Amino acid sequence: MMGKTSLLMFPIYGCASLIGPVSQKISALPVFLRGCLYTAGIFAAEYSSGSLLKHFHMCPWDYTDTPFHYKGLIRLDYAPLWFATGLLFEKILAKSS
Repeated sequence: MMGKTSLLMFPIYGCASLIGPVSQKISALPVFLRGCLYTAGIFAAEYSSGSLLKHFHMCPWDYTDTPFHYKGLIRLDYAPLWFATGLLFEKILAKSS
């Protein structure tokens, strides 16, 4: 297993800091709906940043050789992971407040 990354990933991963303000605004919603919103937000961030980087031939990830990919930029089979990640960030942020 070999991986690669890029310095461009720091601002992309930094977008995760938006989960804090979002979680405060949607805290009254049911858990399932909040998880779906986090999943959609993470997919949107991954797809939009990947599209921009791909336009400049700088995208460090390419999922075209995997099943359930969309334009090689996102993997739909990661949805449960992003669902759980959003809710986990929400819990961690709530404990630190």
